[in-house]
Formats: sequence, C-alpha cells, structure tokens
Amino acid sequence: MYALVDCNNFFVSCERVFRPQLEGKPVVVLSNNDGCVVSRSNESKAMGIKMGTPFFQIKTLCDSGRVIACSSNYALYGDMSSRVMTILSDSVPKIEVYSIDEAFLDLKGLDYNEILSLCRALAGKVFKCVGIPVSIGLAPTRTLAKVASHFAKKYRAYNGVCAIDNDAKRIKALSLTPIGDVWGIGRKLASKLVERGISTALDFAERPQSWVQENFNITSVRTWEELHGTACIEYEKYGRRKSICTSRSFAEMVTDEDELVAKVSDFAASCAKKLRKEGSAAYQITTFLYTNRFRDDMEQYFPSATVRVPVAASSTQEVVSEAVRALKIIYRPGYSYKKAGVIVDDLVMAGQIQSAMFDFDEKLRSRQDRLSELMDKVNSENSGLLRLATQNPGHYSDGIRCEHRSRLYTTSMDDIIQVKA
Repeated sequence: MYALVDCNNFFVSCERVFRPQLEGKPVVVLSNNDGCVVSRSNESKAMGIKMGTPFFQIKTLCDSGRVIACSSNYALYGDMSSRVMTILSDSVPKIEVYSIDEAFLDLKGLDYNEILSLCRALAGKVFKCVGIPVSIGLAPTRTLAKVASHFAKKYRAYNGVCAIDNDAKRIKALSLTPIGDVWGIGRKLASKLVERGISTALDFAERPQSWVQENFNITSVRTWEELHGTACIEYEKYGRRKSICTSRSFAEMVTDEDELVAKVSDFAASCAKKLRKEGSAAYQITTFLYTNRFRDDMEQYFPSATVRVPVAASSTQEVVSEAVRALKIIYRPGYSYKKAGVIVDDLVMAGQIQSAMFDFDEKLRSRQDRLSELMDKVNSENSGLLRLATQNPGHYSDGIRCEHRSRLYTTSMDDIIQVKA
C-alpha cells in the first residue's frame, strides 16, 4: 500500500499557524510581487475565487475586509514543510517527498489495520506538532493514492484518511474523478481524451490497454495500469525533474534592456544553482518575456528563445551567458514587460555528461565549474555575496512587492513570535 500525504491549502495553513485570527475567514496567498492567487482557504474557494486570479480583480474585496490577502513567504513555507516531512520520515520506513506539501509513504509489508491506524495517528501528530492539517489517501498504487487524497480532502466524513482498498471503491472513485484530475494526465492529454469521449478516470480505465498503447505513450500506459491497481511507477521516474524554471512578475513594468539583462541573469543563476544541487546539467536554456496581458490598452508581446549548448552545463557563468544570449534574440524596444523567466531543460545527470568531439572550451568549462562550486560554498554562508557582473547588486528578490507578507516566525530571531501575558 501507498499513502499520499497532502497538506491542506498549505500556504494558507502556514499563515494560520501563527495567526489564528485567520481561522474560518476567506484567506488567499499571492504570488511574487502580489501578482495572483496561488493558495486559497476553503472560505475563499466558496466565494468563487479561482487559482491564478489576478490580485487587482479581488483588491476591492481585500480593501473592504471581506478577503484577507497574504504575500507569499516562501522561507516560512519551506521551513514548515521541512517540519512536516521530518515527522513523516520519523514514522514510516520510507518517504518520497514529491513537492513542498506532498509526500508518498511506502507502506509495503505493514498489516492493513496497522496502516489505517498509523495514517490516522500521523494526521493527528502533524497537526498537533506543526499545526498543519493534512489529508491522506491510501491505495495499492501511487496514482490511486492521489485520487484517494482528493476525496479525503473533500469529504469531512473520512476524517482526513480515505482508503481505496477494494475494487468497488476503486470503480466508484474513478467514476467521480474528472480525467484532468488524474496524476500523470496533463492538460493537453486531458483535452485529447475529452475529444474522444473520455471525461472521467473510469472512462479511461475501461478502454482496452491495447487502445492506450496504440494511441498514447508509455507514460499513459503506466497510468492506465496504476488505475487498475498495478503499481508500476517507481519513485525514480519522477524524483528527478525534467526541467527547472525560475520566473518572476515585476513590481513595475520594465522597458530598459539592461534592467532585463540583470533580472534574467538572476533567474538563470538561480536555475544553475538548482541544477548543481540536484546533480544535473542542461543542454537547453530558454528565456521568455511577457507583457501585461491584463492591459488591453497596451500592445502585447510574448516571445521566447531557446539556445542549445554542445556540452550540458550547470555552471552559473555558462547558464547566465546563454540565457542572456537568448534574451538578446527576443528583446524588442517599445514594449513594457511585466514578467520574465528562464527554463533549463533536456537535463542529464552531472556524471553522465558526454563531451563534444571538438570541445575547445573544455578547460574553460572546468574552471567555470570550480568557480561555481566556490560560489555555492561562499553563498551558503553569506547569501548572494558572490555574483556575476551582469546580475543585480542585491538578491533577485530585492524590490519585489510584498505588502502583505507575514514575519519569518521560524527562521529569524528578529521575527520570533511574541506572546503577551
């Protein structure tokens, strides 16, 4: 059996731990620069506020006090996530952290009744020790466990733990699950399936396996098998990311090319650092720009450019250089840019990088790799101390709008919670 532990409305829940006055009230957490909604309380959902709603569309509700908005506080959320994952890892033989607010528990070998008791105890322990409510889905496969977790979150009668432990429950759960909500079914694939008359997970599962093999890829076949109760998706299949993206909306629209170069350099440096942390390197670097799509009075432009390097790179110098080169391709004066970002993909493990036949820059790359390692070591103790000349003089988050950000209750002594007696 597998269990999927999912923190409920995680960012909002983190805010409520230290601000109990937010309980029972409509709360939203905003993206960087207070751009759009990225987390909602159940009360906000009931008001019809959607994920991705621009802040300006609900600002009147916030100003009137009907909705409470919080700026994103990722340092707090990351620390709270670490606390949740520590409790889980101390309680089960194997944990697979899937995202900041989700983790799979591998419960093979445990008695079923013991598993149910363990999961209920875990949900209580996490809430008692960290203050974060969680929903747990139990099933023989990871994909079904994801389905079960949705029901555990949606229906209070499950008391936070829903188990798909027989065929009747599996069929009923799949019949109530839209195909687009199935783990492993992306937006594009979901559209194709709907066009073919498949609207629920059960519709997909009832198609012959041969039909899935003929019309879709191996990932879809594995999803089909998982929906039938056969575990075939290993952790390694999704443990290493296929791409890494760093992007930000700007507090104010940007027109100056040099300012864009500095921002893109920061984003690319962040991607390079993540590559090294995960032991990966990238063959492709993409830079993209967005104008403000909500400004009907302004001309729109959403360009992107991808450059490919002959040898997979992870050094800050090379990734930044290529990202800026891509920016130079797409930049056009006369536009007001609201967002930019860098994507690195076509990733390989650092130990499996294949050299180019005529690589005349091998010695340079070696020096760049050593310098990047030195930057990581220095910056781990003094964040942002060593930077490239093309980057901003401060951290890339400097200047980001965060008018509603809470304090760093768990990571800064200056922001430690105050109790009045």
